[in-house]
Amino acid sequence: MPRTPRGPTAWLAAVGVLAMAGVVAGAARANEVFAARVSRVFDGDTLWVKPLDGGRYRKLRLDGIDAPEICQAGGSASRDALAARVLNQVVEVRVRQHDDYGRGLVRLTHQGDDLAAWMVVQGQAWSYRWRRSPGPFADEEAVARRARKGLFADASAELPRDFRKRHGPCPMP
Repeated sequence: MPRTPRGPTAWLAAVGVLAMAGVVAGAARANEVFAARVSRVFDGDTLWVKPLDGGRYRKLRLDGIDAPEICQAGGSASRDALAARVLNQVVEVRVRQHDDYGRGLVRLTHQGDDLAAWMVVQGQAWSYRWRRSPGPFADEEAVARRARKGLFADASAELPRDFRKRHGPCPMP
């Protein structure tokens, strides 16, 4: 009769199998497209939706933008702009991947508009910068800056990443 492994080696093997199952499950949900109703807007780049075909509520993050933290100057205005546009509305969700917090990184479309691009053009978010890249919505940000819209009306507006480095995360409401 074969021996069942026990001890730390068996435990590590089990953890590895479970981790791989999570990666496979996450990968299966990447590139998913579905219609959903927006049920809550947490801040300018994070919201909750309920898929129209059923299933659990999902927490999503708009891909390609960085909105101010909710406790940061402009944070409430950014959240309110997104909520005014999509709260209780049906949107198309395209999941690209999942972030470290398990949120789907998504392209969200409402009435033909890419909501991330719309948020940047409205001056309610920055194009997400990575290393030396100005981000996917650099042109939209330039338009908002020239018009001094929203966040860009204040020359001292601080990128959320820099705000978090100086102040840490916002306290939970």
